[in-house]
Amino acid sequence: MTSHPRQSRRNGVRLPKRSAFPRTLGSVQAQRKDRSNPILALLRLIIAGTAAGVLAAAVALPAVGGAGVSAKSAVEALDLKPEELDEPPLPELTKLVDANNKEIGRFYYENRQVVSLDQVAPIMRTALIAIEDFRFYQHGPIDVEGTARALIKNLTQGGVTQGGSSITQQYVKQVLVNKAETPEEQAAAIAPTVSRKLAELRYAMAIEKKYAKDQILEKYLNIAYFGAGAHGIQAAAKRFFDKPASKLNLVEAATLAGAVQNPARTDPNVGPESRERLLERRNTVLDRMLQLRMITPLEAADARAKKLGYKDIEFPGGCEASKFPYFCLYVQYEILNNEEFGKNPDERRKLLQRGGLTIKTTIDPKMQEAADKAIKKYVSRKDKPVASQAIVVPGTGEIKAMAASRKFGGSKKKNEMSYNVVADAAHGGGTGFQQGSTAKVYTLAAALEEGMKYGDGFPSPAGYKAGGYSTFKNCKGQNVGDPSHTVRNSSESSAGFKTLESGTWGSVNTFFVKLQERVGLCSVVKMAKKLGVKRSDGNKLSEVETFTLGVNEVDPVTIASSYAVFASRGQYCKPLAITEIKDRDGKAKQYKPKCSQVLEEEVADAVNGILSGVFTKGTMTGVGGVGRDAAGKTGTTDNYMSAWFAGYTPNLASAVSLGDPRGAAGHELRSITIGGRYYPQVFGASISGRIWKESMIAALKGIEAVEFTPVDRSRFGGCTEHCAPKPKKEKKDEGPDDPFDIFDPPDNGDGPPDGEGRGNGGRGRGDAGPIIVPAG
Repeated sequence: MTSHPRQSRRNGVRLPKRSAFPRTLGSVQAQRKDRSNPILALLRLIIAGTAAGVLAAAVALPAVGGAGVSAKSAVEALDLKPEELDEPPLPELTKLVDANNKEIGRFYYENRQVVSLDQVAPIMRTALIAIEDFRFYQHGPIDVEGTARALIKNLTQGGVTQGGSSITQQYVKQVLVNKAETPEEQAAAIAPTVSRKLAELRYAMAIEKKYAKDQILEKYLNIAYFGAGAHGIQAAAKRFFDKPASKLNLVEAATLAGAVQNPARTDPNVGPESRERLLERRNTVLDRMLQLRMITPLEAADARAKKLGYKDIEFPGGCEASKFPYFCLYVQYEILNNEEFGKNPDERRKLLQRGGLTIKTTIDPKMQEAADKAIKKYVSRKDKPVASQAIVVPGTGEIKAMAASRKFGGSKKKNEMSYNVVADAAHGGGTGFQQGSTAKVYTLAAALEEGMKYGDGFPSPAGYKAGGYSTFKNCKGQNVGDPSHTVRNSSESSAGFKTLESGTWGSVNTFFVKLQERVGLCSVVKMAKKLGVKRSDGNKLSEVETFTLGVNEVDPVTIASSYAVFASRGQYCKPLAITEIKDRDGKAKQYKPKCSQVLEEEVADAVNGILSGVFTKGTMTGVGGVGRDAAGKTGTTDNYMSAWFAGYTPNLASAVSLGDPRGAAGHELRSITIGGRYYPQVFGASISGRIWKESMIAALKGIEAVEFTPVDRSRFGGCTEHCAPKPKKEKKDEGPDDPFDIFDPPDNGDGPPDGEGRGNGGRGRGDAGPIIVPAG
């Protein structure tokens, strides 16, 4: 832009030549005006700070007839002294960033990003000063000339009908409006009264003493509202013109400077009439800049000829707009539930929406993409059943991915989810799905911890019935056995002697109920709790006879974290989503993993040794492994209400659930089309296992393979007093519970299905009569 030959500059702001300004307060002309204008004289003396002058001017001030305001009351109200203004931090948006520091979401009460004055284009500062307060760098706390004119009119009319505020006064008003919490406080902050205006002057006097002019201008630019939901110059520049404030040109600067006066009337989002008013206002600013010789006639003409140029760039906030909405929800509730961030939920929400935080998270875009793609391959967004997956890091608890088949949102028509199906209720989730046979590993771990060996086992009949009510006791010592209830496998072929290995590989129901009887229900419950298992709805775990069969409703984050304990050789780590929070001033706090050793390393190794066989000798044989050491467990509840797979390598642990959120009991996963493919029944390996495999292969790409620690065979090999009977000649072990082809066509490739637990809301028994449960 070409500078006017006689223009000067102050801090990058073009100023008109000196003759363009009115005379100073000390000028002869001004003194003459004082004699004929007592109010102006009063204001001048107030600014000078002389009490005697206030009294003298009061004597000269005539009564204002008919206005309801006497000279005496006006003088008493005008006893001005600087008054310190409480300036709370401005509401600033909070950003979520991934593990690579890329933004993935934002929260805000007001869309604002505070910037320093040197980050604002000089022409923007010039335009604002021209239209709002062109004597800004010359006058004191108030623009006496302008304020006096306004005050005379306001006093004669009994209220505030005319402006005349300086930028400093406008800043004060904005601070008071932003501080207001209630409708009453908000109304008082903008009340058209003389007392409010005079209080504003007192604050302005203190602000001018406290800050330099450039600092005041910077604060005003950051607090001002420009319309279209944009608070502060940086947000406005991005919202209106898709650029930072530092890159604004003359046309854009004049537009934003014009919007400040009455943003409600000139909001470009309201409609064509508002945009036309904004265009007119922009041209008014250009005319004023020309009048003050801040721009040349040619510059003004060129600028007036331009269109409005409003880009309408949306900056949506909240998790619905996030790239990773389910993970975003998890982070949001981590803040809202943590007293470290405020005494109550309201304080914590204000911090999240107004605190200007930068929250660095654990999410890994590559692993998230791996989960998203795998889920999309097998389950459609249009399907009523929803698949969800969590991936965590053993040894740290870092959540690397949270994905679901259905889009997050509130539209039922679009089949969207409005809650966090991947997590528990404490993190925005629901009630979860029954865990099914993925819960059997807790019984296995308890048995190994107690001293049982791989070769130990029991005869496992087709049906199991407790010997009495005292056969199972919960951790309070109460009898919870149910001798009237029969637990069954899915076919007679699964009966026979089963060891810890073969019983796990085949996921034999009757074997695991007997194993739970052997080690004690409470021991199994305590093992699950040590591994971080809790109900998704926040209620206590149901400690019932069928606990080992997975009657408790859980979520993928919880189950992935519990399985990660085995991968990390016995270390449980609380799920971790946030690694650093940086406040608006750049002060950062680190958040480290919270881990504890809950299981002996050798016991975890022994669990790994058995669960590794699930891919080669058990229920995942039809799907296969991931090309490196891995272990896991399928899970399908009775009546095919939900299907799970949970598994891990030493590097990553993951859990995948599949169920219908409308109500699993009334919407079973059988005779159903999912992802465009028909399934007579859905087992743990049918969809969940495949999602797990494909996502893990992609997520682990580029990560060096790590092997499991070899099992201590001297401790866990062989058997104790529970050894298998010597095999008869030509008698073969039946293998896993239920041959694969009984329930699933060969082209589904599920591998041998497992027997599963009765899911009846945690009551421990189902309907009257024997219960037959399907394979997994």
